[in-house]
Amino acid sequence: MIKQNIIDALNNQVEAEAGASQLYLAMASWADSRGLEGISEFLFAHSDEERMHMLKLIRFINERGGKAIIPSLHMPKQDFQNLNEIFTMLLDHEVKVSEMINEIVDLTLSEKDYTTHNFLQWYVSEQIEEERLARIILDKLKLIGDDKGGMYLFDRDISTFNPAK
Repeated sequence: MIKQNIIDALNNQVEAEAGASQLYLAMASWADSRGLEGISEFLFAHSDEERMHMLKLIRFINERGGKAIIPSLHMPKQDFQNLNEIFTMLLDHEVKVSEMINEIVDLTLSEKDYTTHNFLQWYVSEQIEEERLARIILDKLKLIGDDKGGMYLFDRDISTFNPAK
């Protein structure tokens, strides 16, 4: 059976993943309302991905004999200045999530819970990809600057971004 302190840490991660899903959903809605179809679809998909991360944690907690807690969520930010703000926030959030995952990994090692440690390795790898993708997008936005043609192409092509590359 999984120890309560690890259950608590995993449940905090459930809340973080749910919050990320909501934040990215708000970002997607903002982009969609501005005619940025490619960017909004990218962010809608990213929101779905974060929800799947949450569900994976919930199932793991319950399978190990714990009780996953479904959190209530605060309303995320709704208005953004521009895409640089959105993707900077996205990167900052992913870095924070990476730090949280690393703290849980450290806890599993100190508690000698190698099953949960092994499970979390997928999240460690996933976070590397998430951070990398956000940095790539921010680099592309810097290159584009105020070029409307560049933004049009970026919006069109963002759906082809593959974090696994």
